[in-house]
Amino acid sequence: MKFAGSVGVGNAARIVCVALVTTASAALLSACQTDPDIDITKLAAETDPPDVLYNQGLANLNAGKVTEASRKFEAIDRQHPFSEYARKALVMNAFVNYRQGRNQEAINAGKRYLSLYPQSEDAAYAQYIVGLAYAKQIPSVTQDQRAASQTIEAMQAVVDKYPESEYVEDAHTKIRFARDQLAGKEMQVGRYYLERKEFLAAITRFRVVVEQYPMTNQVEEALARLVEAYYAMGLASEAQTAAAVLGHNYPDSQWYADSFKLLQSQGLEPRENSGSWISRAGKKLIGA
Repeated sequence: MKFAGSVGVGNAARIVCVALVTTASAALLSACQTDPDIDITKLAAETDPPDVLYNQGLANLNAGKVTEASRKFEAIDRQHPFSEYARKALVMNAFVNYRQGRNQEAINAGKRYLSLYPQSEDAAYAQYIVGLAYAKQIPSVTQDQRAASQTIEAMQAVVDKYPESEYVEDAHTKIRFARDQLAGKEMQVGRYYLERKEFLAAITRFRVVVEQYPMTNQVEEALARLVEAYYAMGLASEAQTAAAVLGHNYPDSQWYADSFKLLQSQGLEPRENSGSWISRAGKKLIGA
């Protein structure tokens, strides 16, 4: 509410007047209308019944007036906090915040909804909005991937808690994307170590990709990099096993062709050692 002028008796009187308006006192409403600094339209809207405010919010949303829609839904929460429309408005406000790119606000609203109404019909949607808001914050693989981990956690909750909901399919899609980002981060760090000939550190990162993210797009390169790192360390059996697993799962891959050529340069060929961790991990890969 905007009040003009210096702080004093007149300003205090206006504040009292506004407070009384919210109690729907018709006599004092006419007195307040004489003050040009009071937005009577806004006050009236905020004292509308919750169903009216909710329908106005939906109408504004459909008309593309997202900010105005958010104001209507927030008014319900303030003016009618224990109504059924307050429940519906809260999940809609989570969606509106997401639409506006206010991701943390969307997450807060979604989590608040879930804490208040965990068994409601819109709980799955609120959880899905939380996941979407986290997914929107996933950066490139060169940056911290905390948002990717949070996306996986939120979307896995959709899958586990609401398996019959319409949001499960997209939740799986978002999980795959987030896992690919996490694997991509491991690959970036692994390549960094490999370029500096810190082979054990590089192998550790590539192993994480193969074992923890077997269904991602990063596995193919990870196996090829393992061939390269083990070969450089003189561990021929592990290099051959990595190449064999790579060839079994991605026989037409350029990464496999390059690994095969590297081994052949020393008279070696892909050959799997069943006792190797690579062989065990290979059974979980896409082509296994």
